[in-house]
Amino acid sequence: MTGRQIDEQALEWAIRSADPLFDDWDGLTAWLEADPGHHDRYDEAMTAMAEARDRVAAMPVPTALVAANDERPVRHRFWRWGGSAVAAMLVAVVGVSVWNERSQPYAVETAPGEQRTVQLADGSEVVLAGGSRVTLDRADTRIASVDHGEMLFRVRHDAAHPFRVTAGDTQMVDLGTVFDVTHDPGRTRIAVAEGAVMVDPDGAKLRLDPGQAAVASGGELLRQPATDVGGWREGRLTFDNAPLSDVARDLTRQLGRTVRVDPALADRSFSGTIDIRSLRDDPARLGRLLGVSVRVDGKAWVLGDNR
Repeated sequence: MTGRQIDEQALEWAIRSADPLFDDWDGLTAWLEADPGHHDRYDEAMTAMAEARDRVAAMPVPTALVAANDERPVRHRFWRWGGSAVAAMLVAVVGVSVWNERSQPYAVETAPGEQRTVQLADGSEVVLAGGSRVTLDRADTRIASVDHGEMLFRVRHDAAHPFRVTAGDTQMVDLGTVFDVTHDPGRTRIAVAEGAVMVDPDGAKLRLDPGQAAVASGGELLRQPATDVGGWREGRLTFDNAPLSDVARDLTRQLGRTVRVDPALADRSFSGTIDIRSLRDDPARLGRLLGVSVRVDGKAWVLGDNR
């Protein structure tokens, strides 16, 4: 079933349940429990109904539908007018001017060690690394919010409607692009593989071309070189003087297991490429690559000094 069909069902249930004489609560409950996403769509339909109800109720009720001896309040007579007529009016007022245009956000999330590709209606796609979450919008497929983690965007360029990405306080606009975004608490990194990205389009207007990256942290925006953008999709992690704290965080996303680093080594830098597939179950190999010791603590690997 398509998202549009689910939206139509949610709006129908919202319209029906608004009727004071509605009695199919078992049917509504069964529909809500049939899919976790139905709850969100029904809540959004009810919100749209609340916003539009005053507009619809303010419309004159045809006199032919109001019996002379009907003493009930106009609002009650309105809802008893008939489900199909009310639905038609709401689809006209809500479905077109409000329902189809209102924000319809939904989230896509991956577990550590998982990858997932999301195909968007405009032909763009988002590839999520493990332990990542992005919020998209059914009403506007040209916007995305990186909640946390790392993901690669392959964007179909549209100059009239540019693709906009938000990560924390950082905003970026594609200029016909393949680019990678990593967002962790207090830090966002954007790296471009193809095309160009405009970072902070309303402020710094920093343009990134292929092979360039930018890091936003602490209110600063710094340009950096970028290599092997999106290499994690093929199981490669490439670092250039990255602190071991960043290395451990990226390994946690890709391995599906927690990798920690002793605080004394957190700022030690590492440069090189790590083949994830070769060390999934080999902590000793990781230690040799990084020049550290690796001890197993439950399901976690802890990077420490090997001296």
